[in-house]
Amino acid sequence: MAGMITAKTPVEDALSILRDQEGFFLTNNERDVSQSDFRSRIMPQTTLKAAPLRDQVGYFSFEVTGGASVHMDLLKKQISPFDKLRVIKAAMPDTPIQAVCRGANLFGYRHYPEEVQRFVVSKFAEYVEVWRVYDFLNCVPNMEVVFEEVKKAGKILQPAICYSTGPEHTVDWYVKKAEEIVEITGEDIILCLKNHSGLGTPQGIHDLVKAIIERFPGLIVSYHGHNTDGNDTARAYMAIMGGAKICDVGDHGMSGFYGPPPALTVAQTLREYGKDSPGLNFKALTETSEVLRHQRTFYAHLESPYRCHDPTVASYKLTGGAMSSVFEQAEKGGFADRIDEIFTEFAKVHVELGNFWAVTPGSQILWTTAVANVLEGDRYKRVTNDLKDLLRGRYGPLPFYRPEKWIYEKVLGDTSPEEMSWRELNAKSAAASSTAEDIEGRRKFLEREMKRKASDEELALYLMFPFDTINYLKFEERYGRVWLLPPSAWFKRGGFAQGEKIEFTDLNGKNHTIEIVSTAKMEREVVTSLLVDHQFQAIGCKLE
Repeated sequence: MAGMITAKTPVEDALSILRDQEGFFLTNNERDVSQSDFRSRIMPQTTLKAAPLRDQVGYFSFEVTGGASVHMDLLKKQISPFDKLRVIKAAMPDTPIQAVCRGANLFGYRHYPEEVQRFVVSKFAEYVEVWRVYDFLNCVPNMEVVFEEVKKAGKILQPAICYSTGPEHTVDWYVKKAEEIVEITGEDIILCLKNHSGLGTPQGIHDLVKAIIERFPGLIVSYHGHNTDGNDTARAYMAIMGGAKICDVGDHGMSGFYGPPPALTVAQTLREYGKDSPGLNFKALTETSEVLRHQRTFYAHLESPYRCHDPTVASYKLTGGAMSSVFEQAEKGGFADRIDEIFTEFAKVHVELGNFWAVTPGSQILWTTAVANVLEGDRYKRVTNDLKDLLRGRYGPLPFYRPEKWIYEKVLGDTSPEEMSWRELNAKSAAASSTAEDIEGRRKFLEREMKRKASDEELALYLMFPFDTINYLKFEERYGRVWLLPPSAWFKRGGFAQGEKIEFTDLNGKNHTIEIVSTAKMEREVVTSLLVDHQFQAIGCKLE
């Protein structure tokens, strides 16, 4: 379509279209919908069912990887994140694929050495056209290596400023952070305002977007928000009215409470006020959700036990992307009945530790601290190494203020915050994120473990998640590409009955049938006999 952006549009042309076109563009953020509302479990088969229609909608981009999804692909879906990207790109050839990257944390939870950052980004950039890059402390040096590699790969760079509220979070502070980013990247970027917890008023978002654009009139601004409090449609509307060109949305057939607002609602609201999205196919957008409605039933057991909006998020500020996982942790840990108490403690810890941005990995640090404080009954008695590293400055400088001295003393023993200057903390943080890594040595270790050659893609995953990558690769060698199973089989609860059949179609359109012959429980193993396309197989699973 004339004037529209596709996966093959050169970066310079794409940015020109965004600047020159009247109206707004949408990013479909399935990755965040999956993470926020379905415990990162939306399966590739569901994505592929919706893909042909989504590719006709006219989205600026489709975010389907990055964040926690890369790890969860390996851990809970038994699929290589690269395989997922390949099949989705084949099914959606026109729509640019987007990833969210945590800067020096990449898709993990700690700072990786510079060589690892460059290697991993270069491999994912073969499939990803748009890179949203953030740091939970808004520490720009923590993002610079990824910035360089994205630009080197010829992809669209979308640096993100994490947004929150409180006395320190002023318009002036955020505009200065935009200046810091633009000084490094130049203006040929998209600057994202990442409202990961769904905070602030619509007017406040409008004023901030407007202030950034007044400072940089040629800058393209994108808005990413969460609908935790039920008000993100209004914030998205006001962001666009303030001058933003792109906003994140989800399909209404899969949208829940903690992810981005529904695309159709946002688009129709903006249309009523004279803002249109060039080339947006409302028919395809609506039909996508009709497909997803039927898929959603398979994921019902993964949704939050509290199916409602929560305006009190303004007090505790937990990112929407962590909401479903914290409920899951509370259920498994047996403290779901104390969740409100933990949220209250979370808000208290958040202020005590510096009122930074409660997004990964900061959200995990705050959450584990709050949980331990409540369950132990002795605040800051049981702490993680991540909290210690945060206080030591190994994630970067705290942006506003340091915790009180008693917290340092209780967490770190005799270490006092006065022992290191900010300059020393910055140097320590830089050293922690750029320590040399013997990548080829790590490849040899992986190959010894797998007893075969390792691809660059396998190595990239191993560098981030060594233990889980090896487990995944060994699982796939034994059981094959089990992610091809439909969600109806994948999420089957209570087991399969003798004679039950599973029917599905593979990526090449070939039909397959799996018939359950029998299940026998041994002392430490369950052996299931199957007919797979009429061929007999017996598979044993060890009991834990």
